[in-house]
Amino acid sequence: MTNYKKLMEFGTASIHEALGKVGALPSGIKPLNPETKICGPALTVQTMPRDNLILHKGLYAGKPGDVMVVACSGFYEAGYWGDVMGTAAQAVGLEGLVIDGCVRDGAELDEMGFPVYCRGLCIHGTSKFGAGSINQPIMIGDIVINAGDIVVGDRDGIVIVPSGRVQEALDKASQREAYEAEVREMLKGGKTTLEIFGW
Repeated sequence: MTNYKKLMEFGTASIHEALGKVGALPSGIKPLNPETKICGPALTVQTMPRDNLILHKGLYAGKPGDVMVVACSGFYEAGYWGDVMGTAAQAVGLEGLVIDGCVRDGAELDEMGFPVYCRGLCIHGTSKFGAGSINQPIMIGDIVINAGDIVVGDRDGIVIVPSGRVQEALDKASQREAYEAEVREMLKGGKTTLEIFGW
């Protein structure tokens, strides 16, 4: 398999653009710590509103280096994840969490250095009914995420790279960033964006 970790050399925006403007998760999902970066295969979890038992089960369904990606059925007013789960995730070697919902214990999660990308912070607790799925396709925004797709995150947000397009993403992102470096040099030399792009 292509070394997906090389994707961390590129910004999420570059990867998104390079793949034809696909894979970007909703802009509301941002890192708790802006300096955080993540990259790893998706461990997909679908939970029901205000319930997080399936997340606890998901912790033990993944492999070291996986990123747990959670769809919360569109319900954000709950803290689906906290410092106890962050500690458990670190113990099993998960790379980080991406959740289309909120978490709590934000200061503690930041202090332990566990990367979390979420909608925000919410102190409301959750139930433990357990309905949902693990490692099945999920949808966040308009993006379908399959187990094993590569999750790349930085300060700008999250982009999902289909598992079969990793090398393509690397090649095209590299070409894009080289081109943008040339553009920046032309701008420093006095050309305008209108001239360079022919607008």
